[in-house]
Amino acid sequence: MTEPILVRTRVDIAQAMSRRSGGETAAVLTMGALHDGHTALMRAARQRVGVSGHVVVTIFVNPMQFSPDEDLSRYPSSFDTDIETCRREDVDVVFAPSVDEMYPDGDVAVSVDPGSLGEILEGAARPGHFTGVLTVVLKLLNLTCADVTCFGEKDFQQLVLVRRMVRDLDVPIEVVGVPIARAADG
Repeated sequence: MTEPILVRTRVDIAQAMSRRSGGETAAVLTMGALHDGHTALMRAARQRVGVSGHVVVTIFVNPMQFSPDEDLSRYPSSFDTDIETCRREDVDVVFAPSVDEMYPDGDVAVSVDPGSLGEILEGAARPGHFTGVLTVVLKLLNLTCADVTCFGEKDFQQLVLVRRMVRDLDVPIEVVGVPIARAADG
């Protein structure tokens, strides 16, 4: 196990990704507070790209996907533990930008509209949520320069929307759905 490279800026992620040689890159996009579902994604990513490939994990709590009545400040944070998890899972790069780094102009003037697929199920209960999700997913995929990204099937609506966005916007990346990681008691 080697220590993952920790980067926090656009410049640093670009440099880290330009230094990779050979093999594909897989991205696992998270908001931190990593758990068994996330480690399943990291393992799937490593399996997909192999030992010669690269796995990058993003840790970014995206304020765009929280509504005004949801408490963004209460979202759990365990950064040191998350880095240790990434180390154990043989992650090559951790990209953990600040809100200012991701949204340097504050409010986003251009965002990704999830269309009618984002207005049902969870989208109906959380208006605007999937606009925030898809906008940050697109930004992170562009910044990580990944060839493949792994998303859990647990958040099935999100997986469907990410796949649709990638197809509709011609994003050159493969979206892999990873089965739900369940505890021993189900």
